Amino acid sequence: MHGKSVLITGGAKRVGAAICRRLHAAGANLMLHYRASAGEARLLQAELNHVRQNSVALIQADLLDLAKLPAIVEQTLATFGRLDALINNASSFFPTPVGEISPADWDDLIGTNLRAPLFLAQAAAAALRKTQGAIVNITDIHADRPLKNFVVYSVAKAGLVGLTRSLARELAPEIRVNAVAPGPILWPDDESFDELSRQRIISHTPLRREGTTDDIAKAVHYLVVDAGYVTGETINVDGGRHVAI
Repeated sequence: MHGKSVLITGGAKRVGAAICRRLHAAGANLMLHYRASAGEARLLQAELNHVRQNSVALIQADLLDLAKLPAIVEQTLATFGRLDALINNASSFFPTPVGEISPADWDDLIGTNLRAPLFLAQAAAAALRKTQGAIVNITDIHADRPLKNFVVYSVAKAGLVGLTRSLARELAPEIRVNAVAPGPILWPDDESFDELSRQRIISHTPLRREGTTDDIAKAVHYLVVDAGYVTGETINVDGGRHVAI
């Protein structure tokens, strides 16, 4: 990854920050996108630029604003001169039980989890073709096995898996497109899963433990760096939970 550049959405914290650290350690320059996490983004930028000067730049944008998405790619090219990978990591996550789903819920969850990855991929395609680059989408094991009360989120992630396969066909042979589907890695910040719910999920996970953000980052690194003959694939990083639900 030395001399190569990566655009990652939602890279300021949680899984996104782990992916940033892993790819940066491999030598990549990063365009780190964030929406509201300005403080975390600046701290991570300072941390990584201390390791390698001018290797991480920041860009703020609301991914629901489609008109701003091409500018994210353009700024990456203006800063680093090339684009080698796009990591669609940013995501909204909140419950939408039937009977309480609003158009705003649909626009938010579909917008961040499906629409933005499509239009960012479209904006980045020309640059990625030049570098024989890669796209990695962060999906969810609940794309195939819907999470109760999370109807719109589950639909959005199912769409993202379908988008991964479709783009793998559309953008081949120059660009590889794959996905990583996390399982129990980090719990939501809003405490929507109480301790009993968390333990129930872990008990139904074959490896009987939570994963780490670096487990996801390692899978992303593999797909970007080492998986030269892999496209259209979704890797479940979930301790085996997808076979036990």
